[in-house]
Amino acid sequence: MAIEKENCVVAIEYEVKEAGTTEVVDSNKGSEPLEFITGINQVIIGLENALVGMEKGENGDILVKASDAYGELNPEALQTLPVEQFDGVELAEGLVLYGQGEQGETVQVVVKSFTEKEVTIDFNHPLAGKDLMFSVTVVEVRDATADEISAGMVGGNADECCTTGGCGCD
Repeated sequence: MAIEKENCVVAIEYEVKEAGTTEVVDSNKGSEPLEFITGINQVIIGLENALVGMEKGENGDILVKASDAYGELNPEALQTLPVEQFDGVELAEGLVLYGQGEQGETVQVVVKSFTEKEVTIDFNHPLAGKDLMFSVTVVEVRDATADEISAGMVGGNADECCTTGGCGCD
């Protein structure tokens, strides 16, 4: 069965590098495959689109442009804050910090620079503005079940999952 644009459960093994480099920035080789349902934005769109048509056992190298990965760098995503907001933090350029966004979501920021009075942080994703080269192997392809489609998750029923605690939502 070939991967379709919507309602397929796909499992892949992957390794990703910034295009043109040899440094691996993420990989699941040697561990559990990444499972997702196509058509509901669970992985970056450029990767998902490139996987369409591939079948179980197939592998390949996929170049995903920045615009179809984590987006272009947004210069407006830089913010300068008073250093007092970072009391107790040993500041360093490149330091990754986690906080809470306006809707309660976890946000990641990187310290770009700091002085005795101010800290400039970057809200861009660390891979924003970068073209990515994925080496993938398709481990599984199947139709998503009705429960998976309605729950928006691989493995089934969201109500059952959340009452049994099997999905980590307890």
